Amino acid sequence: MKRNHALLIILGVLLIDQFTKIYVKTHFFYGREGAYEVFSWFKIFFIENEGAAWGTKISDILPISDKAGKLILTLFRLVAIGGIGYWLKGIIEKQAPRILIISVALIFAGAFGNIIDSLFYGLIFDDSSRDHVASLFAEDPYGSLFYGRVVDMLYFPMIDTTWPDWVPFKGGEPLRFFEPVFNIADMAISFGVGLLLVFNKKAFASLESSKQEEEED
Repeated sequence: MKRNHALLIILGVLLIDQFTKIYVKTHFFYGREGAYEVFSWFKIFFIENEGAAWGTKISDILPISDKAGKLILTLFRLVAIGGIGYWLKGIIEKQAPRILIISVALIFAGAFGNIIDSLFYGLIFDDSSRDHVASLFAEDPYGSLFYGRVVDMLYFPMIDTTWPDWVPFKGGEPLRFFEPVFNIADMAISFGVGLLLVFNKKAFASLESSKQEEEED
């Protein structure tokens, strides 16, 4: 698989990811009240993620401020994407199996998409709220470089009801599946990882054989 093919995958994911994020950010109110129902099991539900996966913040784990935790997370993402990019370059040069290159390209593109939010969105958007739709290239942006929030909008509440009253501890509380809200970049990462898990042997077969040949030499 040629380098240009991997670049097309990365550019395609980035364009779709950033288009959907900018559109949602500039057309939707923040939170559940502004959700748009596509189907009963699929909604466009605009929220923003200041932390890592599932909204986790480093400041929830370490005794540091939210601002310091956000900076550490953004810097970590930059280092991680540099490592993934280096890996992708290496496997392309080694002519690794197509499935491996596609998978790593998807993971790289997804990580890059979320990095763009973290780095620049605080500089170009004003704040979103339940009664205010954000503006692009706003005069009064909500943050600064490295302190942007990741935009999420894809919500699949396949089950959206309440626990029966007779269920201990949970009776009467909301019951939702699937609860997480995510974006195109997250989907690219998940799909890339999924391909590696399903086609693990095929993806790494030629790399393992090359390593064995080097050891024999």
